[in-house]
Order: sequence, then structure tokens, then C-alpha cells
Amino acid sequence: MSLLSENVIPGNRGKVFGTNVKEPQTLEKIKSALELIDGIKNMVLHLDIYPRELTIHTSKMVTVKEIEDAVKAIGFHAIPKHDYPT
Repeated sequence: MSLLSENVIPGNRGKVFGTNVKEPQTLEKIKSALELIDGIKNMVLHLDIYPRELTIHTSKMVTVKEIEDAVKAIGFHAIPKHDYPT
């Protein structure tokens, strides 16, 4: 593992996570839970893709594990898709 694969680094690119959520309302619950994490600046929900994806942007370094644990607490998964989204 590396610094880039274990963390969401601040900047314009963010990190893309895939999730097993199907309903837009549940994605909003995930968004609300993730907004409570210190350092998360914003999230972009990709509702037109299945499996659903969200791109997370941060203002400081946030661990992937912290994000995964917050989503697991709701009963779903968030798995990083790749280090450098295009």
C-alpha cells in the first residue's frame, strides 16, 4: 500500500469510490454521513452509472479506511476505484 492508495489527497481530482447503493435516497444518506468527516470538502454523486460512484474531494488528507468505515456503518460499501480519475 502507498500514501496515494490509502488516502484521499487534497486537490481538484479527488478519489472515485464505487458503492453497492441502488437508491438515490441512500446515496444522500451516505453523503450526509461522509460530510461529518473532518476534511471532506465535497462529493459528486454519479447517479447515471451502475454500480453507483461518488467522487470525494478533501481539504486535507483523509484515510480511505475512515471513508469506508463511515459507509459501512450505514450498511453499504465504498471501495476506491482508482488513484487518478480522469
